[in-house]
Amino acid sequence: MNTKFDLTGKVVVVTGADRGIGKGIALGFASAGCNVVVHYHTQKAQADKVVAEILQMGGQAIAVSADVSKGDEVRRMVEEILAVYSRIDTWINNAGIYPVVPLLEMSEDQWDQTIDTNLRSVFLCTKIAAEQMIAQKNGGNIINISSIEGTFPAHAHSHYNASKAGVIMFTKASCRELAPYGIRVNSVSPGLIWAPGIEENWSEGVNAWKSKVPLCRLGMPQDIANACLFLASDAADWITGIDLIVDGGASTTPSF
Repeated sequence: MNTKFDLTGKVVVVTGADRGIGKGIALGFASAGCNVVVHYHTQKAQADKVVAEILQMGGQAIAVSADVSKGDEVRRMVEEILAVYSRIDTWINNAGIYPVVPLLEMSEDQWDQTIDTNLRSVFLCTKIAAEQMIAQKNGGNIINISSIEGTFPAHAHSHYNASKAGVIMFTKASCRELAPYGIRVNSVSPGLIWAPGIEENWSEGVNAWKSKVPLCRLGMPQDIANACLFLASDAADWITGIDLIVDGGASTTPSF
């Protein structure tokens, strides 16, 4: 029996787990035996539904709210988690926003909100989660959800592109400082991921994606969950500081 992917009893925190990719990651880790912390900012009802789904699977989960762009709220969230589970083994920084605004129309507030939500939160959560993991003296895993747009920019996404490029470089830098404590830090960069209504509301974009991507389909939240499960497992215990691209081969497709 291969036990490298057995995460039974581990505690994982997934930020932005009330929907989309974050929900998929939370469900994936629950299926691997983890106790799951479903983080949300404002959508309590959605987070409670994710928790209920995990409980129906026979898993364990709690929902915790916080504005992860604020350090005091992240620390309060950690205290709430420790009151229930006593430890944190894996922290997945998934919370983020995906605004579309042309550069010349972008306000300072729009820029700041994107950087705070997508990049500042990764810094704060990584620092605070690492402090707890160091205190536990048993290592840990931090996984940051970036995007292929952190490497391949898209139109009207300059703030988003910059934030995700920052996540990738922060991952590489922080892994060097946290490695002596047995903490591995990696990032996952998804391509276009299915979400409810995307094929109806953006059919031209979806069709263009499918026609150019070697594997000819949208990604699914479970595809990203699988990548995170690998990185959090013992099968990846000599892997740190990488950006794992999960895009169906899109990044191999020429743009000309």
